[in-house]
Amino acid sequence: MTRILLASVAFAALIGGSASAEEKAFPAKLVSHAILPAKTLIPAPADAPEHLKVSGKFTTADRKRTTELGSVMGKDGIRETGLGLPFDGQPVQGFSGIKTMPDGTFWSLSDNGFGGKTNSSDAALMLHNIRFDWDKGTVERSNTIFLSDPNRIAPFPIVLEGAEKRYLTGADFDLESIQPVADGFWLGEEFGPYLLKVNANGELTDVIATAVDGKPVLSPDNPTIATPANPTAKMPAFNLKRSGGYEGLAMSKDGSKLYGLLEGPLYLEDGSVEKADGRTALRIIELDVASKAWTGRSWLYPLSEGGEAIGDFNMIDDTTALVIERDNGAGTADKVCADPKKPEPTCFATPAKHKRIYKIELSDANAGQAARKIGYIDLMKVQDPDGKARQGGGEGFYDMPFVTIENVDVVDATHIVVGNDNNLPFSAGRELNKADDNEFVLLEVGEFLSAK
Repeated sequence: MTRILLASVAFAALIGGSASAEEKAFPAKLVSHAILPAKTLIPAPADAPEHLKVSGKFTTADRKRTTELGSVMGKDGIRETGLGLPFDGQPVQGFSGIKTMPDGTFWSLSDNGFGGKTNSSDAALMLHNIRFDWDKGTVERSNTIFLSDPNRIAPFPIVLEGAEKRYLTGADFDLESIQPVADGFWLGEEFGPYLLKVNANGELTDVIATAVDGKPVLSPDNPTIATPANPTAKMPAFNLKRSGGYEGLAMSKDGSKLYGLLEGPLYLEDGSVEKADGRTALRIIELDVASKAWTGRSWLYPLSEGGEAIGDFNMIDDTTALVIERDNGAGTADKVCADPKKPEPTCFATPAKHKRIYKIELSDANAGQAARKIGYIDLMKVQDPDGKARQGGGEGFYDMPFVTIENVDVVDATHIVVGNDNNLPFSAGRELNKADDNEFVLLEVGEFLSAK
């Protein structure tokens, strides 16, 4: 039985010490840069229902069906991104988690589709095996696995419940993180939030609900939550905001444990959120892989000043890990709107400022407390003395001014890979009026990875 005190202010009072008395910045150097163009589409599987052949049919504000291809312009706030919906096919876009493989390839995944449960019922859930040609600057997709639920493992009706081929969609689950294993993949998702297991063919085998101290952790998108029929009746309780589920999912080096990192803080009974060191903190929860049960151990990840969410999470070794921490800004400060409260199509209303990768320590000694922040690299100030950037940046530097950067993993002892989630076609952080591409970079960060 888990011992975490989820809905109690008492937990915060138990936390001692400082996660990061003084945050230390480490240098990062751009080694290579690869780009997958934003509008990269692939066909739905040949045996998929007609519903999946065209995606993005329900992305207007009122969610009414739109069938004319490209007729609904994508927008980042009031700025048009130049790409319209619906799409003829499925977008590869939205990489939201990455894992380095021994053969030099990487596994990644597309997230739920178009940003919400109500607009993504025609977005197929997919995993991708990719390879980077760093010399050419290209991203090669060698394999895509479409997820399905042929054995009716999902404990609720899926969108394609009655279809002959029960493919999973972005209205069923919101995939955000990935860990390949010998017999398939573990996936972290946000609607439940759930931890999911699929086999090597992408068929769902397990759906594990999140519980802390015997109490469920629920987002407003959890399928068990129902609005009462009577307007005067009490609304159902949930303790996690929308899009606050498992943005990060790491695995111990021996494969025995999974660590789910929530994107948003848990809410306590008094309406406040969990904190550590006086700052909003996100829960890291440990799962035993063999028993598929929560162990009762956890850590808190305190957001730094300017940080609003996390983007990805992977272990470096037995006790240290990488975490992407970000604000909700996009774009560069040189093109900021004169009045952020009155945004215009010719400027960025809220430029990116806080886009970092932290190295943290998760040890037996600090279990139940705040994870120790060892230091960080600044993704807005990556050194580029050799001019490796293919787009973005400036003289001697590269930057990642994207609202969501959701891919990071260790490549070797001195290098990491980092990539954005371009939220196709809704994010335009690189340019004012152009949908962001999927950019991946290889960074040299030896001092950072070896820091103690």
